[in-house]
Amino acid sequence: MSRTLYVGNLPWSTRAEDLQEVFSAHGEVVGSRVISDRETGRSRGFGFVEVRDEDADAMIAAMNGADMGGRIITVNEARSRDDRPDRG
Repeated sequence: MSRTLYVGNLPWSTRAEDLQEVFSAHGEVVGSRVISDRETGRSRGFGFVEVRDEDADAMIAAMNGADMGGRIITVNEARSRDDRPDRG
């Protein structure tokens, strides 16, 4: 099983490979992606890391508040689309 972690406040230059490399120091990373703007293609400053279920809590504890490229990142368990508030 795996869980998806939300990673916010990323440096604009962050790539999916960068997330994979940084998070893999704390457990097994199944996949990663950085979200980009549909119109400009530029990073929106957040992404997701899919990790093994048993590694998720340790990764959140290790990486939440960590410095990545001069920015303090936010890491927590991603909410499913059904759990997010309606944007109207």
